[in-house]
Amino acid sequence: MSDTIARGCEAVLRALTRVHWLGPLVLRLFFGYFWLETGWAKLQHLDGFTERFVEWGIPFPALSAALSAGTDFVGGLLLMLGLFTRLTAAAMAVNMIVAIALVVIKNVSSFDELVELDEFVYILIFFWLLIAGPGKASLDTWLARRLGIATPVMRMEKT
Repeated sequence: MSDTIARGCEAVLRALTRVHWLGPLVLRLFFGYFWLETGWAKLQHLDGFTERFVEWGIPFPALSAALSAGTDFVGGLLLMLGLFTRLTAAAMAVNMIVAIALVVIKNVSSFDELVELDEFVYILIFFWLLIAGPGKASLDTWLARRLGIATPVMRMEKT
């Protein structure tokens, strides 16, 4: 019986390994769309978004609001495409760190509250994308192949 369970587990793991590219793709598409939509809403109501920056005391509120909204919108699009993924993830993580440092931290009084922040979870996802990359189904991987640059995904395919 334990041999049957072991074989079943191996079969499931083999099947999951064959579709390892699906996890990063789904994450990038949905997480990217979230940011694309968020950025678009901010850009459509930039005056109101800028007013919030003024209320929060953020320096250069008009420029900062436009930069933040643009980062969300363009970053979301690039994540969905899997283009410049690591650079995008880094820029968007910085955007979240700034949001925490200048706005959100004022309402945090414990470590538990910090780790429960949405922004903190977003930073962790961006960190994962920065380290792991966009995966096989991405423009980054396609471009690397076209340019003859070996990537971790290509090395995995050879093993």
